[in-house]
Amino acid sequence: MTQAAAETLSSKLKTIIRDVPDFPKKGIVFKDITPLLADQAAFAGMVKHFAGQFSKAGITKVLGIEARGFLLAAPIAMELGAGLIPVRKKGKLPYKTVAASYALEYGTDTLEMHADAVKPGEKVLIVDDVLATGGTAGAVCSLVEKLGGEVTGIAMLIELEFLNGRAKLAGRPIYSLIKY
Repeated sequence: MTQAAAETLSSKLKTIIRDVPDFPKKGIVFKDITPLLADQAAFAGMVKHFAGQFSKAGITKVLGIEARGFLLAAPIAMELGAGLIPVRKKGKLPYKTVAASYALEYGTDTLEMHADAVKPGEKVLIVDDVLATGGTAGAVCSLVEKLGGEVTGIAMLIELEFLNGRAKLAGRPIYSLIKY
């Protein structure tokens, strides 16, 4: 996809995603992607766009971060012919896990993934809906790397540039479609 086509897709998706003020806390404007998920053509276009960005990267696993990241990562994994790794909040996975804590723009939390989810040398694409402060993505990168995987890309639907999340992910390839 050309840069112009990506900008057209980004503009279209911005009109579909809705802002929800004061959620989950006062002063935060939540970017609600559920209208995008409900729009089959827009959702399919977004999935194909992300898969196209990483089609030549040799991705073996696509990692989705709870919960909206699951919704984006699963169809991208299918398009890429890759496996899917769910990363969940602490205590939600049934098998032996590895964990990392991180800071959100509005608190702290811990994420876990199965200890056998990534094999050494696997190329992993990390997918989530929003790159804000970079804490969540940074924690997930550390989990992948701890298990010997290579973070081949970080794909974010939305990037809140004013929060400078890229700074916590320095040296890693980051692609975001929509920037605010």
